[in-house]
Amino acid sequence: MDTIKFGTDGWRAIIADDFTIENLKRVAWATALWTNNQKGEKHSVVVGYDCRFGGKMFAETSARVLASAGIKVYLSKDFVSTPMVSLATKNLGAACGVIITASHNPASYNGFKLKGNYGGPGLPSMIDEVEKLIPETFAQHLKTHEEYVKEGLIVYHDFEAGYVAHAEKQFDMAAIRNSGIRIGYDGMYGAGQNAAKKLLPGANFLHCDFNPSFHGTAPEPIMKNLTEIAGLIKEKQNIDFAFATDGDADRIGLLDSKGNFVDSHHIILMLVKYLHYYKKKKGKVVNSFSCTSKITEMCAQFGIEQTITKIGFKYICEYMIHEDVMVGGEESGGIAVTGHIPERDGIWIALTLLEYMAKTGKSLDDLIQDVYNTVGTFALERYDLHIDEALKQRIVKNCNEGNYQSFGNYTVTNTETIDGFKYHLGKDKWVMIRASGTEPVLRIYAEAPTYAEAVRILDETKRDVLGREKQG
Repeated sequence: MDTIKFGTDGWRAIIADDFTIENLKRVAWATALWTNNQKGEKHSVVVGYDCRFGGKMFAETSARVLASAGIKVYLSKDFVSTPMVSLATKNLGAACGVIITASHNPASYNGFKLKGNYGGPGLPSMIDEVEKLIPETFAQHLKTHEEYVKEGLIVYHDFEAGYVAHAEKQFDMAAIRNSGIRIGYDGMYGAGQNAAKKLLPGANFLHCDFNPSFHGTAPEPIMKNLTEIAGLIKEKQNIDFAFATDGDADRIGLLDSKGNFVDSHHIILMLVKYLHYYKKKKGKVVNSFSCTSKITEMCAQFGIEQTITKIGFKYICEYMIHEDVMVGGEESGGIAVTGHIPERDGIWIALTLLEYMAKTGKSLDDLIQDVYNTVGTFALERYDLHIDEALKQRIVKNCNEGNYQSFGNYTVTNTETIDGFKYHLGKDKWVMIRASGTEPVLRIYAEAPTYAEAVRILDETKRDVLGREKQG
């Protein structure tokens, strides 16, 4: 028996190794048991899949397992994004949602994400309950897919059409389309490609066809994976705003008119400025611990309540379910805003920024400068140190024991430990050390007024941390 563990955002594994039909049946059966344990009337489950290899087969298998437990399944007609499944779960009144995806992982992976009935990531309590129900083997008899369809237990549904209609109502799409903003979109061969074509028909499209191998590049919208769209911007010299979404389209990568990457920290600040200052929206801001301290500064200036969470969108989602949250965001490109669902959504965030540009007549550079005019300039960078587990644990031990009082010429003024160890190094400067919980990786984050200084802080921290261990 393979032990199946849900990570930060679902169960992911290598196809044909741990991600097999038999293991998938076990997870789907646990989901069925959890669903039937919920109070209320007869429940339904939404099931979708993204562009990965075997997605349709894995989704249909999951649907058959759920149907065998007497659960009505709304199954997507074609590949869909995670936000589309989340939105459908809420709108159809389902007990939960399932999307077969491994998000931004390489093509060799697939996965199983659970969504709550509120239209967002399954909360830790739900995930724990489902995980405990996973049987050692799956022994139920399954009918054919066609039989369950005939019985009305599996019903096909167009989740993408519902999502596009929702976007058309929520945004001033006429203003965006008539603004003259020249848009580029890198679909990364992912599940956002068809919705982007429908919503932004005049854009320049890249990697918007079906390719389950993602042409050999993991569908993660970070700069090293966006060199082609950056090259297209530089070559054409007529694209004002370009964005990319990951494999299941819940994360955004943003590039300016020169092909420069605009990180999530800047995006979150632009969203706060637009929604609060221009659109007069109410609600608090919730962001993860690794985000820029400038969010705190902007919230203080605007009189907005702020909450800082552990790293992982599920923690932000929990606040969005129970409280009035205007913007919720994390460093990795997962951002949500009021008026939608408590879910990360790359396309939705791009549309919000495009509406901001269209309504104000400002360029993306102007919007970023507006942020700097409000809170000052800043830059963040991150190093992922691939080290052995023993070394990683020794460094964490040093952090816990308070053994780091300086890094190079930077003196620690105070330390925060919400999730990892954030060492403040004076005004507008900090470095954070956080160990991965799933792999032998130590992450070091730094913020400073300039990019050059952020890198210098990282280099000095890396040298001190690793050097001390070599000496020891």
